Amino acid sequence: MAEPTITSTAEGSNEPVFEGSAPFCNGNFAMTRRLFRILAALGLAASLCGFALPAHAEKRVALVIGNNDYRNVPKLLKAVNDARTMGDTLKQLGFSVMVAENQSRQQFSETLLAFDRAIEPGDTAFFFYAGHGFEIAGQNYLLPTDVPAATEGQEELVRDASILADRIVERLQNKKARTSILVFDACRNNPFERTGTRAVAGGGGLAPMTQLPEGVFSVFSAGPRQTALDRLSNDDANPNSVFTRTFAKELLQPGENLVQVAQRTRRLVSEMADTIKHRQVPVYFDQMVDDVFLSGLAKDAARPADPPPQKLAALPPVSVPRVPREETANAPIASFSRHNGGWSVVFSFADPTLGISWRMAGNGDFRETGFIDTLDPRTRKRMPNPSIELPSDAAAGTIEVRYVDPAGDMQGPFPVRFDPEAALIRDQRKILDMTATNWLSFREFNGLLVYYTHLVSYRCAIREVRIGIDTAVPNQLLKMPGCDMRDPSAIGAGMPLYMKLAPATQFVSVELTYRDGSVSEIKSFRSATRSNN
Repeated sequence: MAEPTITSTAEGSNEPVFEGSAPFCNGNFAMTRRLFRILAALGLAASLCGFALPAHAEKRVALVIGNNDYRNVPKLLKAVNDARTMGDTLKQLGFSVMVAENQSRQQFSETLLAFDRAIEPGDTAFFFYAGHGFEIAGQNYLLPTDVPAATEGQEELVRDASILADRIVERLQNKKARTSILVFDACRNNPFERTGTRAVAGGGGLAPMTQLPEGVFSVFSAGPRQTALDRLSNDDANPNSVFTRTFAKELLQPGENLVQVAQRTRRLVSEMADTIKHRQVPVYFDQMVDDVFLSGLAKDAARPADPPPQKLAALPPVSVPRVPREETANAPIASFSRHNGGWSVVFSFADPTLGISWRMAGNGDFRETGFIDTLDPRTRKRMPNPSIELPSDAAAGTIEVRYVDPAGDMQGPFPVRFDPEAALIRDQRKILDMTATNWLSFREFNGLLVYYTHLVSYRCAIREVRIGIDTAVPNQLLKMPGCDMRDPSAIGAGMPLYMKLAPATQFVSVELTYRDGSVSEIKSFRSATRSNN
């Protein structure tokens, strides 16, 4: 039986609205009495218990909250619309959705309690918040509509009146959700700034959540100290913020996992912001164990099965040579690495080979790669050399590769695309990811010095480096030398390799933006203990 859908709400109500299956009517009225009082106000409690709960775990549940109507700080225009759009999007993805609008502190807490009760072990839980957010001392707070106006020295007032974002993560962990997804479109201006007064010591928007537990994925509509755009111009009539309109659309793309959705959203939002000379680069933090697909399977997994082979009747059996299907042919893959002398290209074959030869497409005869002094236990013969060398100035083109199979037949040639710039960026990005603990190092010499030689060595993969001194938010741009494709790892005379720090500096945080637009995790390097994380 199809799951029921509950869509009615009283116009202007700020109570949560449940849409999708009803996971709360489990017969234990004492446990859910508080929830039923909320639902009764909407006329929904009785209708919920009229439906049976599907007998399966690992369901999808979501809470989306939008706050526009702030009483003591500036109102917002699109947060409620953003919540409604995300609610509609998540319903299309099979979530049971609770929509809550313009939540006061008490209502926010009651809504979170109802969300807690909806989650069972093994579920996928999705939390979306659009509204004002504020960071104090590295902790993120979501602001209810009745948050008081605060000035300098009243940080505790803001803390007590707001919702701690980390606490939401803890609650999802306590409910043993298998997958927890948190999305914050809350990186707006400081809501406590007022002309003629000193603002609360903190920042509008949210700080990076770098210490997430396993199974949690979080997305922020803008990077640290950036402001998220509601619109691109005064003529922009879209009812949603720039981030939400993009993210909601990308969530529905079939075959994209969460990381791909976040990366595409980041690129598209950044490009739109660039058109009006504004910097907004959404960031995500991934602690998922497996790839998570919310809209269909991975593209490769979605390919239909091959039809069964046709059978011929009334014919004597004959031996007919079969041409291998394209997807089962032993086509090689190649990896490229750059070194001082040029390029090393290593080919990998799924099946044994007795010999390998290659050439640049349409350029002369094929050349044998030779053999290495190792026996292949599958063929009991010397193993062909799987690598070749290309000069440092090799132009982009196609490498044609062929091989001799165990039966002695020549297979191929197979085309392998060589793009020097793309290969260099991919190779250096891989090295940077594998050696993240070496990005910075400290030395005491006439004061405290921090060296970033490692980053300079692999700068061709980096678009931008940001650092933060004694702050978890990288808020300073670190200028890097340009990339010379002819000798990308060379460190020339006069290149800056270090900077001087105050002797009392405790740590430096680093965030890399790669050439493909993706952003690294924020890493912290401690000067006192020399231990990095």
